[in-house]
Amino acid sequence: MPNFIIGELFCGPGGLALGAKRALVRKGGSSHRILHGWATDYDRDTCYSYRSNICPERPGSVICADIRKIKFQTLARISKINALAFGFPCNDFSIVGRQRGMDGVYGPLYHYAVEALKFFKPIWFLAENVNGLRNSDDGRAFGIICSEMAEAGYALYPNLYKFEQYGVPQSRHRIIIVGIRKDQDISFAIPSTRPYLGLNVSCRKALEEPPISSRAHNNEQTKQSPQVIRRLNYIKPGENAFTAQMPEDLRLKVLGAKISQIYKRLDPDKPAYTITGSGGGGTHVYHWRENRALTNRERARLQTFPDNFYFCGSKESVRKQIGMAVPPRGAKIIFEAILKTFAHISYESVPCNMTVNISKDSLRMLRKSRPEQLALG
Repeated sequence: MPNFIIGELFCGPGGLALGAKRALVRKGGSSHRILHGWATDYDRDTCYSYRSNICPERPGSVICADIRKIKFQTLARISKINALAFGFPCNDFSIVGRQRGMDGVYGPLYHYAVEALKFFKPIWFLAENVNGLRNSDDGRAFGIICSEMAEAGYALYPNLYKFEQYGVPQSRHRIIIVGIRKDQDISFAIPSTRPYLGLNVSCRKALEEPPISSRAHNNEQTKQSPQVIRRLNYIKPGENAFTAQMPEDLRLKVLGAKISQIYKRLDPDKPAYTITGSGGGGTHVYHWRENRALTNRERARLQTFPDNFYFCGSKESVRKQIGMAVPPRGAKIIFEAILKTFAHISYESVPCNMTVNISKDSLRMLRKSRPEQLALG
């Protein structure tokens, strides 16, 4: 089977999609690729970005709507698919936030991805979420999600990917679950990080080689206040507002947890710390030399989006899209491993670094929040 046609739920601006689009495996005289079928997301700007960069020739294949209101039959009419991807919303599982887990607004939305597996019956799927999912609901939420995916008919291969070990210039750790339909009698292996050892994944290289063109899109600088500029003058590369030595009048009056990224400058010789999609003052990621926050184009580079990838919407909307995306470079590596698996091409691999454990009692307890009506018809 040379090609797969993929559908995508919670698609974002196209980080996973760009990785899938660029994935290519050759065996003999055949090329193995992943082709776009359809995608959906609830955010208008996000959908515009996806259409503009992933499928400009088929804008109607991207449906902008709340997943709770979409009929799967509508998606099926756009294109048949035999693969599925979904980065189901992570807001309620992230360690930065209130961690509501299954009781949050977004936590239960994974149910729609499970129902999509049952409806479309793809040969394989790829699901992505934050590392915080492992500990949500005392670790039981992850077990429930995997249990329901397995019950839908899939063998699961979950792994915590540290993307800086795969050539991404950013310390970004995400759970990726690859599922293969059980009737395929085939096993997936986690791609090894060894081929990427020794790569220069410093943020200096990412942002300066080559320099960003003055005509690049999404490259507007933030106007920093005099006080922020004064504060940054005292913060060295790799330091934040709490570890730097500065006058008392510039110190932050923060009670409780002190997030280490607040007014943190990048260390130019290391990968960037995690690029986020939201947050107030001091969370925008700060240049190691210049007294300013990064531009959205610089954030996009640290996420491995090419400079010609145009993000639609306001400056804050673009920041959100970039921060919530999967790095295309990392996604491409995983998608190519999937293609090699089905093409029966061997590749260097490592064991899964995650296990799933769940009792029947906890499964019954945490299945209390079900959507009343799922979009099947």
